[in-house]
Amino acid sequence: MLDTNLAKFETLPNRPGVGYKPQHFADIMEDAGAVEWLEVHAENYMGDGGRPLAQLRHLAEQFPISVHGVGLSIGGNDPLDVDHLKRLKHLCDWLNPASFSEHLAWSTHDGAYLNDLIALPYTEATVSSVADHVAQVQDVLGRKMLLENPSSYLAFAESTLSEVDFLAEVVKRTGCGLLLDINNVFISANNLKIGAIDYIDAFPLEHVGEFHLGGHDEDVDDAGEVLLIDSHGREVVDPVWALFDYTLGKSGPRPTLIEWDANVPPWPELAAEATRATQILDKVTS
Repeated sequence: MLDTNLAKFETLPNRPGVGYKPQHFADIMEDAGAVEWLEVHAENYMGDGGRPLAQLRHLAEQFPISVHGVGLSIGGNDPLDVDHLKRLKHLCDWLNPASFSEHLAWSTHDGAYLNDLIALPYTEATVSSVADHVAQVQDVLGRKMLLENPSSYLAFAESTLSEVDFLAEVVKRTGCGLLLDINNVFISANNLKIGAIDYIDAFPLEHVGEFHLGGHDEDVDDAGEVLLIDSHGREVVDPVWALFDYTLGKSGPRPTLIEWDANVPPWPELAAEATRATQILDKVTS
């Protein structure tokens, strides 16, 4: 039986963290370098035991842990999966993470789970639906959640709100916080031909509890335009680092995660990304 209230850490530090991968367990335990906290995907830890939970238990004794959900389908039309939410509550109850977050996206249809996080139109109806779902999650978990901005590849003709206004309205109705993914902003700005700086300038940064940084890939759309794909499969590119630097100048330091979920590199390469984040964060706090 796992201990309750396992984690010793109630908040994430305004320092770099990384998405935890089991192949890095020994390296992290030996020398985490600049990494001061870890994120895990909730759906990987909803079982009853085994090595994954045993490793997570050891990590949680030494590092603040952020739990990031990828399967609730907050933006879907369907009701939230009650069984999935119960498993998530069980995980959060025994782990007691310093933070919990989910995506502004939908990934279910007629009871089937899709292997993607799909954007949604920004309308009054979807504000109400998302706000109801966020409120339900917070009520069940008994904790505040952070809602993450998506990476977008197209805009919906029926949208009547900007993404920033949509997120701000959800915060107003639910009291949730926001997770600002800088890489997603850069991707969406390129794909939708909007200004990344304008997006950051309009964003309610006072509600941001965490930043994400990750890598992306380039493709070409049918019109021959560059299409950026949120892959999390490589290092953070210089323009995203620059956008992060600009954002910190407006917001001040926040917990900052390096995401690298595909083509996972050896630990020293991932730790080097955290070191670069440290250098930028240090400029803000010095």
